[in-house]
Amino acid sequence: MHSVPVAKLPSGETVPVLGQGTWAMGEDRRRRKDEVAALRLGLELGMSVIDTAEMYGDGGAEKVVGDAIASRRDEVFLISKVLPKHACRRGIIAACERSLKRLKTDRIDLYLLHWREEEELAAVVEAFATLADAGKIRHWGVSNFDVDDMRELVRLPGGKAVAANQAMYNLGRRGIEHDLLPWCRRRRMPIIAYSPLDEGRLARSRKLERIAQKLGATPAQVALAWLARQKNVIAIPKAGSEAHVHENFAALGVRLSRADVAALDRAFPPPKRKVPLATT
Repeated sequence: MHSVPVAKLPSGETVPVLGQGTWAMGEDRRRRKDEVAALRLGLELGMSVIDTAEMYGDGGAEKVVGDAIASRRDEVFLISKVLPKHACRRGIIAACERSLKRLKTDRIDLYLLHWREEEELAAVVEAFATLADAGKIRHWGVSNFDVDDMRELVRLPGGKAVAANQAMYNLGRRGIEHDLLPWCRRRRMPIIAYSPLDEGRLARSRKLERIAQKLGATPAQVALAWLARQKNVIAIPKAGSEAHVHENFAALGVRLSRADVAALDRAFPPPKRKVPLATT
């Protein structure tokens, strides 16, 4: 079995670079058994980061996660996210309590603001600090924040406690390499890469298929291996079946040479200038 490399939070705590996403889980009760089984298998393999959100399935994904981690809570690094419409001091605290209930746990390891709208960031930081002081969350962070948002955040009182930023990042969406990724790396803050397969596009990519064939891997595995080799990037692919979990995990056994990386750069060029943050 392949060992799972780790990334470091600013606190020094380590977490696996390959985790599990839950987007669209909890939307169909007929798939619930398979979804729970997939998450449990991922835990057994060492993919202990599970990312979810109150938005996913209108809370249904959190319920699936709650079932999957029952009696195994201490094995999991649990991430959830609060919607911007709840992003005031009282709203965040109430939303966190609802998430904890659905997740059947007393704590969330990393609690993120899902994206930014018109909320007052100072109130968001204050609410996160209150939850941390109460032991409801262990770390807090943000999602879909570009570099200007991050600079504004860390200038606030308590803002430097931000532990991570979750952003869309994959071979086909490399815009954050221009400034956001280097900014986070300088602060030893991990990027949590959502949509690591570009919502399935990379798994079907002919350009990636040609490179994958030479490596005896699937296109999805090459895309995940490319992320896993990077410093302080955590990929959270979704897998709704045990077979899909095994495919994702096997990406850790794909070794990319310098020539392979150069071929990927030619097929999926890195950014030459600032581009808008990619989102779903």
